[in-house]
Amino acid sequence: MNIAFIIYIIGWILSIEAVSLLLPALVGFIYNEQTGIYYLVTGIICLVVGIILTRKKPKNQKLFAREGFALVALCWIVMSLVGALPLFFSGEIPSFTNALFEIVSGFTTTGASILDDVEAMSHTGLFWRSFSHWIGGMGVFVFLLCIMPMTGGSNIHLMKAESPGPSVGKLVPKLRDTAKILYIIYFVLTVVLFIALLIARMPLFDAIVTSIGTAGTGGFGIKGDSIGGYNDAVQWIVAVGMMMFGINFNFYFFLIGKNKKEAFKIEEVRWYVLAVLAATVVIAFNISGMCGSLYEAFKYAFFQVNTLITSTGFATTNFDLWPSFSKIVLVSLMFMGACAGSTGGGIKVSRYVIMFKAIKQEIDSFIHPRSVKSIEMDGKVVDKAMVRSVFMFLAAYAIIFTVSAILLSLDSDKSIVTSFTAVVACLSNMGPGLDQVGPAANFNGMSIFSKYVLIFDMLAGRLELFPMIVLFSPSLWRRNK
Repeated sequence: MNIAFIIYIIGWILSIEAVSLLLPALVGFIYNEQTGIYYLVTGIICLVVGIILTRKKPKNQKLFAREGFALVALCWIVMSLVGALPLFFSGEIPSFTNALFEIVSGFTTTGASILDDVEAMSHTGLFWRSFSHWIGGMGVFVFLLCIMPMTGGSNIHLMKAESPGPSVGKLVPKLRDTAKILYIIYFVLTVVLFIALLIARMPLFDAIVTSIGTAGTGGFGIKGDSIGGYNDAVQWIVAVGMMMFGINFNFYFFLIGKNKKEAFKIEEVRWYVLAVLAATVVIAFNISGMCGSLYEAFKYAFFQVNTLITSTGFATTNFDLWPSFSKIVLVSLMFMGACAGSTGGGIKVSRYVIMFKAIKQEIDSFIHPRSVKSIEMDGKVVDKAMVRSVFMFLAAYAIIFTVSAILLSLDSDKSIVTSFTAVVACLSNMGPGLDQVGPAANFNGMSIFSKYVLIFDMLAGRLELFPMIVLFSPSLWRRNK
């Protein structure tokens, strides 16, 4: 383990978080809220510790893959522990476990909340919750790569550990430039969404927190009814915004570049859009009898489909009251998630595509044993290592899901639907589940033990499982020879 370099990077992460904490402190100053002082003090302490840890740059900046994965997991844990402090010390969330659950849900863009009355929160706290979505959406290490060049090939291990999807590629020759491009696209799309919400007559503060929450596909609402109380224009804009941020960012890079045709060759995006449209149509017709008109049915269906497939978690209606068919479709989308290379959660559409193609190839081999066919994505051959990694991910996901559901079932007062969908919601970074953790409820009723299980699930889901699993490997902590 390259301990010196790991400590150095943690120092940088603390420094970045310190600057981030100044923004809610500024919001507290603008709205004359005393809670802002807790964010300011926490930010100053963070900055001092960060400066101390980064005052001397280690000569050895090389990280092996296992160390890169462990470093990312450790940094996200440290970042979450620090981010929970102002929520706890300000008294807005008096339980540290609840404060930690809330901020982990924020950073991992899950959007699962323990707050019974979100409207009682200060503007400072509401902004910090939503801003944590924006930080976690693209990833803190992607931002770190923008401002701090690394040597020894460590950067690719860090980006692989944090970026969503089965593979991480470069848009341009230098990975640092790729990180910058991703953040520029992320920032520009967020600004466009913010302006659109203002045009739709959403209040300024609401537009800010909603745009950054949508961009990070996080879903912390600032109203008791989430987005349901806003006008139809706002609801449609947020729904389209969620869909946009669930698309692979490579699509936007190609779309604004010289190779525009390449954007429409991304197979994952086509399947993602098809899934959204198909699910919207079947759900709309299934719930049409419960709505005032077919237009309302499509409006509710399109919003809820996008909020769950992208793992955002906003809501405009209580879909827990919908027919079983619609709920099954929505839960299926919760498992699948959005595109790789987006801010969305879930298993990812690309993994589903590869999995089904691999199954089809296996079936074809039974029928035509002598045929030799390769799996292709976007006109390129998918190597066996990639196929193997997809199935290993699915196996790890299934194991973590099963163990977590069993552990949550120890809460004897929780139904099997509650335990099942709570794990789906947190492991896929979705937010709301069904029954006692549905869109009209929250996670406050879960036991302390269950909350820590779900905290692990949220972090594991956001970091693609293996960085969190690596922490439990004894070989990780042995010194390199």
